Amino acid sequence: MTDLTGRTALITGGASGIGAACARAFAAAGARVTIADLNGEAAAEVAAELDGDSWAVDLSDTVALRDVSLDCDILVNNAGLQHVAPIEDFDPERFALMLRVMLEAPFLLIRAALPHMYEQGFGRVLNLSSVHGLRASQYKSAYVAAKHGLEGLSKVTALEGGAHGVTSNCINPTYVRTPLVEAQLPGQAKLHGIREDQVVTDVMLAESAIKRLVEPSEVASLALWLAGPDAGMVTGASHTMDGGWSAR
Repeated sequence: MTDLTGRTALITGGASGIGAACARAFAAAGARVTIADLNGEAAAEVAAELDGDSWAVDLSDTVALRDVSLDCDILVNNAGLQHVAPIEDFDPERFALMLRVMLEAPFLLIRAALPHMYEQGFGRVLNLSSVHGLRASQYKSAYVAAKHGLEGLSKVTALEGGAHGVTSNCINPTYVRTPLVEAQLPGQAKLHGIREDQVVTDVMLAESAIKRLVEPSEVASLALWLAGPDAGMVTGASHTMDGGWSAR
């Protein structure tokens, strides 16, 4: 069992899905968790459940994040959003928004957390990437671009943080059973010309050897191990949880 007693963890997008699963796993291991989410009420509810803290924050407001200082031992960059459209129809404002939330905000939060991590000689940066950080799919230009950028940011963090006891890793799941994935079904059905009930099997699981969605608890289990003391030599890596998709 990973023991995080005495550690503090900040989890963005922590009010639901993967973020909430990570928060529950970390709290069960003894960490004090802070739930950061755009939905402040939902964040407060999860924080109350776990005897933690909440932070209602709009990660798209990157100007406001420039002056933030974080005293957390573990930073989980999990918050994200999705939009599917052909490049020629992709709204530039939506593209910019997605890059702010999923690439610029993680940079700013890492920047805010590293001084504390360096001072204490310990830190864990966990970036929730995706199989789309390693592969591409049609109609997801912003998401794929953001996740590919996050992969590079994570590696640079690993190189700079290594001498200070800080590790940085990406977790790369395929489609996870979350509200973010469920919200994609209508758009994917329309773009691919299929029924919504065909999207999971015909689109989302088409490249996977294992034909099922990933469960949030499975992602949280890997995140918990990466956050713990046994993963001190694991850094700068991309940990696939994609049912064999990237093996192709």
